[in-house]
Amino acid sequence: MKKGTSFHGIIPPVVSTFTRDEEIDTALYRREVRYLLDAGVHGISPGGSTGEGAALTNAELVQMIEIIKSENRAGVPIVAGVARCSTAAAIETAMAAKKAGADALMVTPTFYNVLVPDAAGNKRFYGAIFEAVGLPIIIYNVVPQNEISSELFSELLDIEHVIGVKQSVGGIMAMYDMRIACGDRGMVYAATDEMLHSCFALGADGAISAILALFPRLSVRMWDLTRAGKYDEALKIQNRLYPLWKIVRGPQFPARMKAAAGLLGRDCGFSKSPMSDVPEELVDRMSAILKGVKDE
Repeated sequence: MKKGTSFHGIIPPVVSTFTRDEEIDTALYRREVRYLLDAGVHGISPGGSTGEGAALTNAELVQMIEIIKSENRAGVPIVAGVARCSTAAAIETAMAAKKAGADALMVTPTFYNVLVPDAAGNKRFYGAIFEAVGLPIIIYNVVPQNEISSELFSELLDIEHVIGVKQSVGGIMAMYDMRIACGDRGMVYAATDEMLHSCFALGADGAISAILALFPRLSVRMWDLTRAGKYDEALKIQNRLYPLWKIVRGPQFPARMKAAAGLLGRDCGFSKSPMSDVPEELVDRMSAILKGVKDE
């Protein structure tokens, strides 16, 4: 029986809204959370890459989860990001997220080059988090130097609360490899932002990816259309979002996300240092593409 089926569909990451002084702008964060939840998403994820999770303190992550809890009238699952470079630090963050009200964890493998473990170390890492925290775990497969292979993922699914993988590194081919490797044992979440309909058609159980945060309504519609077998209509949405994603991806990615959101009429504040403001030339290019795209 497949694990984790209650965590499915469109699960957007939340952009972390900061003031110039790098304090959480709670009013902006609450407004952004409301926008995502009102779009009919199936879950919500604070503290991932889009939310600058590796740069958040535990206290900041807790504050964000608490805001989501207070707005989450539909009770959709909260999947909290955990991006730390040691087992002990990851457990500490995961416990803080659990106490704040997270329903599941999206845990990034350790990513600092000299601390990257072998397969046995990755098994101990995820096993220790499960034993200490006891929440469902989604592996966030985003670290090129510590990539979780489909073979290792199959082994990690033997850990009771490891329910699936968010497949970022390697694109759509890697996502499909994970889908074939795990079969019906676990969940596979797409993160190939520019080709989400294609991922859904190939068997992804949902998506946890940045483009969902910019266009949650369009993303839910694309998911529903694909599930209904209306591939031509779903592909049209994918094709509308593709040119934008080519510009948003890249260096200082969270800052680019905020610039794009701002062009859509949603002020998401600033990013943490050392990220800089997005150059005007890039903002102008985004603006030209966004003129014809609405989240509806």
